[in-house]
Amino acid sequence: MYIYSGIKAYRTEESTIGSVTREEKRERRVYRQAQVRSLFDSIAHRYDFLNHTLSSGIDILWRKRIIRLLQQLHPRRILDVATGTADLAIEATKLNPEQVIGIDISIKMLEIAQAKIQKKNLTKIIALETGEAENLRFESASFDIVMTAFGVRNFENLELGLCEFHRVLRSGGTAMILEFSKPRRSPMKQLYQIYSRYFIPLLGGIISRNRSAYEYLPITIKEFPDGEEFCKILLNSGFSSANCYPQTFGIASIYMAVKT
Repeated sequence: MYIYSGIKAYRTEESTIGSVTREEKRERRVYRQAQVRSLFDSIAHRYDFLNHTLSSGIDILWRKRIIRLLQQLHPRRILDVATGTADLAIEATKLNPEQVIGIDISIKMLEIAQAKIQKKNLTKIIALETGEAENLRFESASFDIVMTAFGVRNFENLELGLCEFHRVLRSGGTAMILEFSKPRRSPMKQLYQIYSRYFIPLLGGIISRNRSAYEYLPITIKEFPDGEEFCKILLNSGFSSANCYPQTFGIASIYMAVKT
């Protein structure tokens, strides 16, 4: 079993993105929750369009793969953390659960999510609310599945958030996490570095009119502890097993962790 040694002491200094305060933990910048909330509120109106455009629609396939991996579990209650505009929560209804709860810190994102859910007549299955990953209001052992798509790298306290995932899961429950990662092999490694460093901020900034939000994205991807390192963090958060499934040359990864 992998054991993660935890986070060392950190120092606070100014970020290169506007006036965002950052904390450096093992060379990973951690942004204050209020800053992240404000950032996502500001791009909520273009979030879905930019997600699908910048990934050429591949993000839709990644979410479908998550649901296929979960099909054999037949979950009754599902929690979608950092649900955003609820794409993953909506996809999860194909598992025929009794209830899906989606939480997010961005009210603007939840407003868009609610409109999508109403349009699809899913209000009896999906419930939305504001909530913080590091301080879930739910009782221990409340859910069969806790999942998130592109959310964990925005947690102010990554380890605390994952421990909360573990706490609210029932014994035998599964945490399913989709997150961007870093390609390891050439030439995809070099191409992706160029794409994320220059193209994403340029196009994202033009369409959303908030370039800083799309400068934030490649920074958080670059500094996120992906692959084996993230699996170690999951194990140290209490999970008995953690597996990583790289997607599309390693641009993203699906992590599946089990509580026993």
